[in-house]
Amino acid sequence: MLQPFRLALALVLVSGAAAGAEPATGARVDRKRSVTLASTPAEPLPVVHVAADARTVFLFSAPIQRKTVTFDESRIRVLDAGERSIIVQPVANLADGERQEIGVFFADGRAPTRAAFVLVTDPRDVDALIDVQRPEPPNTACQPTAQAPVPKPEDFVLLGYVDAKGVTTSSRKGTLDAVQGLILDKIVTFRGTGWILADVKIVNRPDHPAWTPREAMFVGRVGMPLRARLVAEKPGAILPGENGRVLAVVEVPKTKVDLVFTLEVRGDGERRLTIPDVRFPKPSAEDAQ
Repeated sequence: MLQPFRLALALVLVSGAAAGAEPATGARVDRKRSVTLASTPAEPLPVVHVAADARTVFLFSAPIQRKTVTFDESRIRVLDAGERSIIVQPVANLADGERQEIGVFFADGRAPTRAAFVLVTDPRDVDALIDVQRPEPPNTACQPTAQAPVPKPEDFVLLGYVDAKGVTTSSRKGTLDAVQGLILDKIVTFRGTGWILADVKIVNRPDHPAWTPREAMFVGRVGMPLRARLVAEKPGAILPGENGRVLAVVEVPKTKVDLVFTLEVRGDGERRLTIPDVRFPKPSAEDAQ
């Protein structure tokens, strides 16, 4: 049996030989290209073209945690996942406007900790090989040493994060995830003008290893998951038997209805804390006249 990386390489060579021939009229053109991952949650994900009659090979510049690959199994097949490669193929061509996300964590924990892509189908071409590059870390030697000023209450109003409707909140106590060994001690949600924030206190059970929260996603009943900015009160791992506090915040369109999400806080290995029915109440007052 071919090893995963050798299998990926063999498929690339075969597809390369086929690409050397003149494409038939109306056939998709095979592409081989490099993409650089988003360095912050605010940046758009790289778009990759896939097709039902072709395999797309992702080659990574660093080892990945193959068991952390996430995707919609009803729409995407992962044919193989190796130490530095993933081979994917859609079950059927994705519909016009359909966007499927696939992601995987790196093994070394260096930022960005996760590689994520948006998969679409284009009638003109398909990506046979994606050479995945991680962005270079910033040159901290040239960064200014002065601390940013501490935000003041008036800043939130001047920046438009709080308006006449104010901020609505909701809270509840949590439950134990016996499989993952993580306990939701408490969650408080905040909803302001165009943003939602979840303040989460997490307990790591004594009989489980240290765990570092690395990524948060708000998953709604419809639409694409929303990647959140994740801020830890104390950066680093939550040790066995101890607790940690993280804030997950994301911008959302303005609406006059309650918002309900499942919040996933993902961390080292395959461990994650999944919090269903996270509610953000609708604005408490109508627009000021």
